[in-house]
Amino acid sequence: MKTDIRNIDDIKIFVDDFYYKVQQDELIGPIFDNAIQDWPTHLDKMYKFWNAALFGVPGFKGNPFAKHAPLPIQKNHFERWLELFQQTIDHFFSGEIAEDCKHRSELMASMFLTRLENMRGGADKVII
Repeated sequence: MKTDIRNIDDIKIFVDDFYYKVQQDELIGPIFDNAIQDWPTHLDKMYKFWNAALFGVPGFKGNPFAKHAPLPIQKNHFERWLELFQQTIDHFFSGEIAEDCKHRSELMASMFLTRLENMRGGADKVII
């Protein structure tokens, strides 16, 4: 029986598995491989990010949007990211925190995509 996400050890399970899937993915894998030079450091940052997001534990420092803004990512990339992320959570966990984690991933993807579209002008905007 699956348990809920309870602590940093559980976070490490889903972060490690998720980013393994990302690296193997034909659509988003190359983007991550080009952007991330040091995977252990990135994974450690993601452990801290999710520990802060889910449990309020201090330790994460950074600006995730600024890291994503220069990347060649669009809606289909966010959709694939979400698909892999939520499959990973569902594979290992079940419960209130797991659902909150998936919900937060949806909010982040939506917010990042909206900000990127606005920053880049979007299809319905003219930038002079």
